[in-house]
Amino acid sequence: MQYRLIIILFFVFVSSLSAKGQPVNEYGKLDVDGLHLKDEHNQDVVLRGMSFGWHCFHPRFYNGGAVDWLYKDWSCSVVLAAMGVEPKQGYIDKPEWSVDKVKAVVDAAIKDGIYVIIDFHSHNIKLNEAKQFFGEMAATYGRYPNIIYEIFNEPDYESWDSVKLYSNEVITTIRKIDPDNLILVGCPHWDQDINLVADAPLQHVTGIMYTMHFYAETHKQQLRERCDYALSKGIPIFISECAGMEATGDGPINYEKWNKWIDWAEKNKISWVTWSLSDKDETCSVLKAGADSSGNWQPKDLKESGIKTRELIRKYNLKE
Repeated sequence: MQYRLIIILFFVFVSSLSAKGQPVNEYGKLDVDGLHLKDEHNQDVVLRGMSFGWHCFHPRFYNGGAVDWLYKDWSCSVVLAAMGVEPKQGYIDKPEWSVDKVKAVVDAAIKDGIYVIIDFHSHNIKLNEAKQFFGEMAATYGRYPNIIYEIFNEPDYESWDSVKLYSNEVITTIRKIDPDNLILVGCPHWDQDINLVADAPLQHVTGIMYTMHFYAETHKQQLRERCDYALSKGIPIFISECAGMEATGDGPINYEKWNKWIDWAEKNKISWVTWSLSDKDETCSVLKAGADSSGNWQPKDLKESGIKTRELIRKYNLKE
């Protein structure tokens, strides 16, 4: 009997250690205070993780096994479910199937105790569809502290005034159901015009950050200066898409410029998510063709960008 009690206590102890290692268990519900993301104890938090590719192009990776591997092997504290809106098999074309794909990632992230960004991956304003989608997501998941909403992944040629009007309506839709989980707001020209946000931010909203995207070979000091300007004006930034090559997602990786961006983000305590978990024939897709759909990726399964991304995420997340 005493031996059995010791065994039981041992497993309880191990389980408690495992639970403490889960980011959501450690940080709890997130908030924004000034420039920084905060945990429930008002301590600074930096999330680092991986974005799934467009669900409509790479649906096979939208499963619990892939999320579990990103958490346990890559040490991701956050993953992003990029729900394509306009392409064939996107949300407009196949809404129920699209939602099911997103839910597979979200449910697995909740189970693993990591944060998950529910991303409306569109380049154009689709207000009615966004309100319908985020109303459903907030009703389903709003009670979980794991949830982050990205309401417009990359506006392209819309004006900031148009994006603001859209954002206010979608934020209102979410806040009627979920009063406090983090919301990410995009800005024009593929999330490059953060300076426009700095000069005219949203008013009378809480729990939001503004997204910026970089691809290190294309976006350089000029974009960092825009970001520095936004920070000087009190604008909180979240990097929800980034990588080390050209903005096309292709071309050679520039390690020096990529590291410079990561150093800048870490210095400013800005969270970052890398693009993308897919096996497309391009530099930024981190997996080789034939990689298992549900994780267990070995070095032979990773492209050059996958090896570097995993290294960066583990370097910073395991250090904390």
